[in-house]
Amino acid sequence: MKAQEDQLAELKQIRNLMERSSRFIGLSGLSGIAAGVCALAGALVLYIYLNALPFEGDYLNYQKAVHNTRWNMGYRTFLFLDGTLTALCAIISGIYFTMRKANKTGQSIFDKPAFRLLFNMAIPLLTGGVFCIALLYYNLIFLIPASTLVFYGLALVNGSKFTFHEVQYLGFAEIILGLITLFIVNYSIEIWAIGFGVLHIIYGLLMESDNRRWTINNKI
Repeated sequence: MKAQEDQLAELKQIRNLMERSSRFIGLSGLSGIAAGVCALAGALVLYIYLNALPFEGDYLNYQKAVHNTRWNMGYRTFLFLDGTLTALCAIISGIYFTMRKANKTGQSIFDKPAFRLLFNMAIPLLTGGVFCIALLYYNLIFLIPASTLVFYGLALVNGSKFTFHEVQYLGFAEIILGLITLFIVNYSIEIWAIGFGVLHIIYGLLMESDNRRWTINNKI
């Protein structure tokens, strides 16, 4: 009996070492929650800028948006600033919580799995960023929420093989929401807030719970 327990402990240790060498396990559920909160805050500021309420269904039309100059800002300037600040806040909070989690698990955020994860996510994200800037340039703003959801979802799916497998499910959900948004643009911001805000918070809570179970089960 004692020998079997020792063998199981050794196998668990080997599996743990293999996971650490091939996958980045430093992702924190708190980073997902923080990203969701940042997204909801960014959507709230947009509602205020448009002087609108959620689910009105008619405020995100082309004419109203392009002629809005609230706070002495044209819609291009506002959307760029709002999107950039929202993304920066999400990234900074994500880095903070990920570093904290990585320190607890003893994994560096500068190892090969982390770089593989970042590289594979960066390709769809950078492509999507340039694509959305082009949409903004050509006044096709009603396609931007859907595009950000789709490209972000592709980034998650592409990077999921270098971290927890569950990340790909969030990616699929974001892609589906983005495709749906293409056909109901009057509710683009609401669906965007659900995708980047609500889903991130729910997923962050689930990930935090899974991370704790993983740490307990794989403790060396």
